[in-house]
Amino acid sequence: MANGRDRREPVFGAPATEAESQDFRLSPDDRAGGQAGGHMAQKRAARSNDSGRSTRPPSRQKKSTRKRGRRSSIWRKLFYAGVVLSLWGVIALGSVVAYYAAQLPPIDELTIPKRPPNIAIMASDGSLLANKGETGGRTVSIKELPPYLPRAFVAIEDRRFYDHWGIDPVGIARAVYRNINRRGVSQGGSTLTQQLAKNLFLTQERTASRKIQEAILALWLERNYTKDQILELYLNRVYFGAGAYGVEAAAQRYYGKSARNVSLSEAAVLAGLVQAPSRLAPNRNPDAAQARAELVIAAMNELGFITPGMTKTALGAPAKPVRAPGAGSVNYAADYVMDVLDDFVGTIESDIVVSTTIDPALQSAAERSLVEELDSKGQKFNVSQGAVVAMQPDGALKALVGGRNYEASQFNRATVARRQPGSSFKPFVYLAAMESGLTPNTVREDSPVNYKGWAPENYDRGFRGPITLRDALALSLNTVAVKLGLEVGPKAVVQAAQKLGINSPLMANPALALGTSEVTPLELVSAYAAFANGGTGVIPYVITQVKSGDGKVIYRRPAGGGLGRVMDPMTATMMNDMMHNTFVIGTAKKAQVPGWTMAGKTGTTQDWKDAWFVGFTGSLVAGVWLGNDDGTVTKRVTGGNLPAEIWHAFMTSALKDQKPVPLPGSERFLRQGDVPVAEAQPQPGQQRESAWIPPQQQRRGAEKNFLEKLFGL
Repeated sequence: MANGRDRREPVFGAPATEAESQDFRLSPDDRAGGQAGGHMAQKRAARSNDSGRSTRPPSRQKKSTRKRGRRSSIWRKLFYAGVVLSLWGVIALGSVVAYYAAQLPPIDELTIPKRPPNIAIMASDGSLLANKGETGGRTVSIKELPPYLPRAFVAIEDRRFYDHWGIDPVGIARAVYRNINRRGVSQGGSTLTQQLAKNLFLTQERTASRKIQEAILALWLERNYTKDQILELYLNRVYFGAGAYGVEAAAQRYYGKSARNVSLSEAAVLAGLVQAPSRLAPNRNPDAAQARAELVIAAMNELGFITPGMTKTALGAPAKPVRAPGAGSVNYAADYVMDVLDDFVGTIESDIVVSTTIDPALQSAAERSLVEELDSKGQKFNVSQGAVVAMQPDGALKALVGGRNYEASQFNRATVARRQPGSSFKPFVYLAAMESGLTPNTVREDSPVNYKGWAPENYDRGFRGPITLRDALALSLNTVAVKLGLEVGPKAVVQAAQKLGINSPLMANPALALGTSEVTPLELVSAYAAFANGGTGVIPYVITQVKSGDGKVIYRRPAGGGLGRVMDPMTATMMNDMMHNTFVIGTAKKAQVPGWTMAGKTGTTQDWKDAWFVGFTGSLVAGVWLGNDDGTVTKRVTGGNLPAEIWHAFMTSALKDQKPVPLPGSERFLRQGDVPVAEAQPQPGQQRESAWIPPQQQRRGAEKNFLEKLFGL
């Protein structure tokens, strides 16, 4: 058949070529579509080759496709899981924030807490002694301050302050990273706004909950206040150490000036100080404070807050803290003011100004006299502490030093510490004796005394036989004092001391005559003031006036206010005569200030634990106590050595520009020439044992004639 001739039969012999024998793929002609399909396949192959992809067998292509599918599926799952975890994280974070936010007052009711009132304590000359209260300084506005002062805080504490919205995410992330590495809360990431939120609303604890609340409050502050308002609040509330809250108090504390007048180098120290107020205090650690200040200055220069010239000037002239008159010790006086202030003004709700009687020059002199003596001789005599009190004869406190170093110890030994006064208590024994009818000329026997097995001795363990009370007090004879105490009765001695202002409990026993009952320096000096003014008991006072911040008078001390007359003027004269004799022949000879008539008494306890000197002129009364807080014995410190030296140094400085003032009645016992004998008038119902003869007349033989007549000698 014709068609049969064209038919091709399969050939099973050897193929024409080796390639043909191994190629079982369909040719383009064998595919559906014939040549057209072949052309399309060729084009796809060409595109594949043009893209650089190698052709591979169908089985390998399927495996590659499956791998790509699996990888794509894993990434899709990871992405989905990440989204879910993120959502849960956001929910968890929101829940935590909501929980701690619920612990805060309602945000819509939140207000800036009122600044605690500042109490400005002024000296008698109108200068500032100290600021007390939680803020310790008046509020200052940013406009009042030199521009570089607030910028110094921004540069070192929060350089992105004007850009962030209360929270600095970069700072927080850095802090979290460092804290995790250190396994503890060791690094903060707080902005200035957060620090302010903490100071205004929260405690100082460093916990995660407190940080969350701090962040919430910071956002609220940023929403309701401008950046300058926030910075101003911060400057007036932050703590600078040494009891100084606010930049004004800090400037006064460390540099003796207002924050409005600080230099750039001083501003840098203040800005650096807030990081660690105790460690970086310029008066305690000047090197560390200056190193920190240099970092502040460098940061300010880097941010363009100051010019290179200003930077060079500030680095070349480091700030130096000042020591104000009476530096440290004025805080003892200020603390006493705070102790008594409530008695006059009650609750304090706004800033007040308290005018006091404290004299800065006398305060400084008292502190200097005490500190210099202890620095030079304290170790040698094993004595570490002291107190000085000075007042006018009417009770107005002029100086009050409660210890050697206020920063080391705020315990006020002048007003709080009760110690045995020793022989400085003897004037009250002699006062009771004078009021019972004796006189300075009365003779008593200096001889051994024994009361129910108690046998006190004199300091030198000797006896002088018959001696006048005048000389017995001047020489501080224990035997005579004990005999007088027994003669008039211990209760009479207690009454004599109490009516002059001794408020501490007194034991009415024979040992009281030697000062075994404890008193404070303030009350002992106050009692001596009655001798200095001629017989009027005083209540010590330090506050003369209190005004509100706007000048309204809240309190003014009325005239008088003392205890009234507590002894007869002649009795006061006789007491002053005897105590003046301690400066002439007795234990106070080294304390005499030339040109002044003085009176006083030394005091030393039997076991050498306490040493005193209390003395006075017609214009000033002062007392000194020395000892150790733990009650350890000194190395034979007596009232006549170190305390007398401190008293002399202080009084020499205090009286140097004053005209001498006579003691009450001194014209009677210091007369020269032949004068009538001054008779002491007896109290009602009392009989004087003998007439009182002025000492100058005694020295001319008047006393000898009197005693011969009286005793028949």
